[in-house]
This record gives sequence, C-alpha cells and structure tokens, in this order.
Amino acid sequence: MEKVLKKPIILDGKALSLQLRQKIEQEVRGYVSMGHRAPSLAVVLVGDDPASQVYVENKQKACQKVGIRSLLYHLPKNTRLEELLELIAQLNADQEVDGILVQLPLPPHIPQQEVILSIDPKKDVDGFHPENMGKLVARIEDGFIPCTPLGIDLLLSHHGIELKGADVVVVGAGFIVGRPLSLLLLWRDATVSVCHIHTKDISEYTRRADILISATGVPHLIKGHMVKEGAVVVDVGISRVRDRIVGDVDFEEVKEKAYAITPVPGGVGPMTVTALLMNTLKAYRLNSSIK
Repeated sequence: MEKVLKKPIILDGKALSLQLRQKIEQEVRGYVSMGHRAPSLAVVLVGDDPASQVYVENKQKACQKVGIRSLLYHLPKNTRLEELLELIAQLNADQEVDGILVQLPLPPHIPQQEVILSIDPKKDVDGFHPENMGKLVARIEDGFIPCTPLGIDLLLSHHGIELKGADVVVVGAGFIVGRPLSLLLLWRDATVSVCHIHTKDISEYTRRADILISATGVPHLIKGHMVKEGAVVVDVGISRVRDRIVGDVDFEEVKEKAYAITPVPGGVGPMTVTALLMNTLKAYRLNSSIK
C-alpha cells in the first residue's frame, strides 16, 4: 500500500495580504468619496543600497494600489545627520503627512537611534520609537506595532493558530523583529523564549516549541532535527544563495515535520508591507478628524 505523505498547511502571506489590502482600499475609497483627503506616507531613503531600494519600491507600489499617497524622499549617501533631522522635522509638522518611514539600515555615519527618536510617535508607522515600544509593553492599543511582528500576528490569527498558552521560541533578538515580536507574543499570552547569538544550544529550545519563529538572516539555520513534530514554523529570514531566495528554515526538511509553515518568498514579506499600510491608515484615523 502506497504511503500517503502528510502535507503541512502553507501559511500564504501573499494570499492573505491580497484580502487585507482589498479591505484597506475599500476603506480609503470610502473616506475619499466623503470628501476627505487620502492617507499619506512619507518614505525617506538615504543612499543607494540595492535591497533598500527594492523594499521602498514595493512599499510605494502597495500604497498606490490601495489609494494611499506615497511621498519618496531619496537622499544621497553622504547626507549629514542634521539634514536628515531637518527633513524629518518638516514631515512631523506637515499635517498632510500621516506616516513617516525612514528605511533602515542607514549609512554608518548616521546614528539610527537618533533618527528614530526624531520621528513624531504619532507618525511612527514603523513602530520603532520608544513611545510605541513602551505602548507595546504596556498593551496600549493606540500605539503602532512594528510591521513584521504585526504581520506575523495577523497571519497566525487568520489561520486559527492559538498563541495563548503556546510555547513559542523566537530565534533572533534583533531590534526590528525579535525583540518587539517577543513583546507582542507576551501580549497574546504565549510563553516566550528568545534565542540569540549567545544562546548555548538553540536546538534545545527549538525542539520543544509549539511555534518556532526564526528571524536571523542565516540561510537554512533551522534544520528538520531542530523542529518538533507538528510545530508551526514561521520563517522571517530572507537571503540570496547563488541564484535562489531562501529563508532561515530548510523548507524541504522542515516541511516533513511541521503542521504549518511559511514559504520564502511569499510568507512573512507581503504581510510586513500590508502591516505598514494598516499602520498608515491607523495613523490617518488617529491624526485627523477621521473616526
């Protein structure tokens, strides 16, 4: 008798993003039809990093499709900190701008934290300002949740994956994903472990995870033997290996054990951009007379 192989649920971020963006587009169209201006997002790109340029282009295209006005400020690599801060101050004061996103990473001579601190927390749609991080800790709803953690939360929720009481392991403690994601998971009443470069034996943690989330940027770090049978696996990493785009997770190995898994590409990436659109629309509602 032929053995029937178990297939995991594919957590398709591309498909869910399409559904959510259609709802955003309808909401934006409704505001405009009532005589309100469209929401607007200012994107600041410093330098010519190829990956950053692709990310910014994708964000602009997504804005355009849902009716959000996108304003690009592309500054040269040698831009001085004072010039960048002056631009951000102008955008903070502009009542026609709802959200401000400074594309990271910045050139080495520009201190990232000083730039983040300069953005008005009410326009900080990336969610990195300490005020918004603090609201994440305090579970205050009117703050902005960083886009990748929010996208992951939406993806898991859509597929009915319960976080409450789940053992969740996050591999990677970075400022953009790992740390804010761990806070959001605690908000959702998960039991959270965070592994990082100094963790002695990552597999000791990953093997007991009900939900395993990897955000390191190390290609194929997570192998099949590191994953519990029936786990949910979320791959945030994205790397180019020769002519292929791959994630942190060895998909072919891990899919044999996972209950559900995200693909790379097409998993978390589209959800991150969709979360940015949602945060921009939220800023529009909070900062204007729209209720």
